[in-house]
Amino acid sequence: MMSDSSAASTHRMVDPKLLEILVCPVTRGPLVYDREAQELVSEGAGLAYPIRDGIPIMLPEEARQLEQA
Repeated sequence: MMSDSSAASTHRMVDPKLLEILVCPVTRGPLVYDREAQELVSEGAGLAYPIRDGIPIMLPEEARQLEQA
């Protein structure tokens, strides 16, 4: 049986030291951490990489395409 706290565990903190060294695998450019959406955003590539259970998924095929303004 799952507890109510299991839903909260999906928004785990990402290690700040990890965020400092991660770059976009497509552009090798910087990433912006979107805590609310649980994504790492690469504006250069137009992609948002998901963070699942506190782990960044840095695969372009798993990334969400950003909407163009």
